[in-house]
Amino acid sequence: MLANPSCSSLFKTPCYSRTVTLTLTPSNCPRRLLTRKKSRFRSLLLSSSSHIILPTKTFLGATIRAGAAFQEHQALDSDSDSDCSPHHYSIKIPVGDRHILVETGHIGRQASGAVTVTDGETIVYTSVCMADVPSEPSDFFPLFVNYQERFSAAGRTSGGFFKREGRTKDHEVLICRLIDRPLRPTMLKGFNHETQILSWVLSYDGLHSPDSLAVTAAGIAVALSEVPNSKAVAGVRIGLVGDKYIVNPTSKEMEESELDLLLAGTDNAILMIEGYCNFLPEEKLLQAVEVGQDAVRAICNEVEALVKKCGKPKMLDAIKLPPPELYKHVEEIAGDELVKILQIRNKIPRRKALTSLEEKVLTILTENGYVETDTVSGAAETLPDLFEDEDEDEEVVVDGEVDEGDFHIKPNSRRSTPLLFSEVDVKLVFKEVTSKFLRKRIVEGGRRSDGRALDEIRPINSRCGLLPRAHGSALFTRGETQSLAVITLGDRQMAQRIDNLEGADELKRFYLQYSFPPSSVGEVGRIGAPTRREIGHGVLAERALEPVLPSEDDFPYTIRVESTITESNGSSSMASVCGGCLALQDAGVPIKCSIAGIAMGMVLDTQEFGGDGTPLILSDIIGSEDASGDMDFKVAGNEEGITAFQMDIKVGGITLPIMRKALLQARDGRKHILAEMLKCSPPPLKRLSKYAPLIHIMKVKPEKVNAIIGSGGKKVKSIIEETGVEAIDTQDDGIVKITAKDLSSLEKSKAIISNLTMVPTVGDIYRNCEIKSIAPYGVFVEIAPGREGLCHISELTSNWLAKAEDAVKVGDRIDVKLIEEEFKYHILPMASINFMITVAN
Repeated sequence: MLANPSCSSLFKTPCYSRTVTLTLTPSNCPRRLLTRKKSRFRSLLLSSSSHIILPTKTFLGATIRAGAAFQEHQALDSDSDSDCSPHHYSIKIPVGDRHILVETGHIGRQASGAVTVTDGETIVYTSVCMADVPSEPSDFFPLFVNYQERFSAAGRTSGGFFKREGRTKDHEVLICRLIDRPLRPTMLKGFNHETQILSWVLSYDGLHSPDSLAVTAAGIAVALSEVPNSKAVAGVRIGLVGDKYIVNPTSKEMEESELDLLLAGTDNAILMIEGYCNFLPEEKLLQAVEVGQDAVRAICNEVEALVKKCGKPKMLDAIKLPPPELYKHVEEIAGDELVKILQIRNKIPRRKALTSLEEKVLTILTENGYVETDTVSGAAETLPDLFEDEDEDEEVVVDGEVDEGDFHIKPNSRRSTPLLFSEVDVKLVFKEVTSKFLRKRIVEGGRRSDGRALDEIRPINSRCGLLPRAHGSALFTRGETQSLAVITLGDRQMAQRIDNLEGADELKRFYLQYSFPPSSVGEVGRIGAPTRREIGHGVLAERALEPVLPSEDDFPYTIRVESTITESNGSSSMASVCGGCLALQDAGVPIKCSIAGIAMGMVLDTQEFGGDGTPLILSDIIGSEDASGDMDFKVAGNEEGITAFQMDIKVGGITLPIMRKALLQARDGRKHILAEMLKCSPPPLKRLSKYAPLIHIMKVKPEKVNAIIGSGGKKVKSIIEETGVEAIDTQDDGIVKITAKDLSSLEKSKAIISNLTMVPTVGDIYRNCEIKSIAPYGVFVEIAPGREGLCHISELTSNWLAKAEDAVKVGDRIDVKLIEEEFKYHILPMASINFMITVAN
């Protein structure tokens, strides 16, 4: 228990803004207890004017939290008020060639932990709060992270109708994941209070990126809060300009950097890395990680000092672990069968066998009186069962006149009974025991569930062109993981528009969208908007492929890649990289080289198995190895270098030697996969599909662009309607892109635009030109579609003419020669230039 040891002493100190914890035992329960079994809540009266609300399944031994409502409503003297007054703490931490400012105690004082972190004029505010009562025990810590970039931070407002921020954008989701992944491994097992981390960008200067600040701010806020975690966490970005590694580079420096690495960890270990580069060798990446680890270590040391000054006590009493006896029972019942089941190579039969065995374990324990399905984790009876018999209204009353701790306990509650386990605990322990046996098989036998060696890759099969109407398609299968990648080519209008704090909409001409339907794992589930996981996996695969794409000048298409996971047993994001690469080639995209991706895992040979902690690196991990292992390290690239990487750790962190070993083993795996991709049958076409649009780029003088657009866009619309092209995109620099379905319409539009934008020279002769109109001073002749020139009446013939109609009429065709360019008199339509011409000989 972290607060006062009893209710009576606890109420001697007022608590307006602080949070306290109370563990209910017969010795510290208050004098009067009222409980109503039929109601949703039970009320534990602490005094005549204050109480705690307990959930229906609160039991003795559980730890609850009480906030501002948990206080004495009596007159308080000024001395008591001063005890709870807030304190403002701030520290400056050197990071790279500058400092970041960390402040706490002045904003968000009612949160369990709240900080602002400032770099330059970029400010990130992060708060941490947790639920007052625990959630149902689970093997997944109930942590929720939300990150938001306020447009007001950059002096802007949202472009939407309501002028306020809406749903979380994709790049905000990515930063949420960056915050979540390094913090989750540090949370102590058995703590089940829902925890929420909220992060906002309050100010943005355009130079200092807020994402690494958000990771650091979240790590500091958790360290200062009551949430029990093992160590402080911080994050930094590392860039590489020339041969110099830069810690937290500015946005200008990142424009020149060949590496974008975001690293998070503790003072002595790496917890998460994610980044993108242009075929960077493994050794250079390791050097960057080493620089980042040194920077993170310095930040964490400063944070630990701050925690000693103003950190809140951790809720260690809230940690509830399954009883140790339960592990023995589960291993005795399931051990022999687990050994056999974990040798089943196929995922679905193995999963069904494990489900059946779990039910068997639960049934045996229940039949032997060890499982009480009505209790929550902790194996204890609920409060109503500990007191007097209930009256007709099911209200239990304990006489308020008795002394504290003097309760009338039911006689049967003192009986000697076997220790009761909850059904939830049994299922949790079964999962842990299964993971233990899986790891033991790898450590002691050197073999995995599917029979592979530690560095062995699953069988690979791939084929292209399976979708006849798609612009490009590929089916990549690796073991029981399969990706169907489809390419769609389009023009600039198909580009993905992104609104960000920079103040200008960004257009992405290449993007990969990843989807993971529940059918890919043989299950029933939700279908709807992409999940955070789907967004994260899609961007990772997208950034892995981006370095091999041709420039827009060489290939003026917008490229959309869809990766649908049709089967999954681990490493589906890396299957998307492989499938996407093959599909790009099938669509005729002239990529620079092939790219492959692989997911690496790790199992530590711990003392549990008689080892010394030696890491065993696994190549091409499957789902169970991801769930039960200690690492998920995704690496994409070619034989020479890396283009994208992402590492998550489930233990306290890893060291550089372990990472080096994993990277080198991943390089060998990539080489093998690339060789297998060359065996693709049928192979990629490597030419544009006949169903893909045709795009032609023309360069005109910038001042001629208006001639193409016309007044209010009328001219360009008329060209599109006349020729049947899909789109004509003009840019201020004179670039004109024509998108058409067929060559005929493309050539027609090219001819019209060429005529509109041509610059005739004196002396040019134009044959068979039509007379469009006649004026008293001459005739107007169309020398090209949309381009007319004036032939003065004196130039029509060598003889004197009173009027032009005496020599020609509208519709006649004549040959003319350009004799002068006249820009002084704009007597023609805006789309024409007033040329002076004469009849050619």
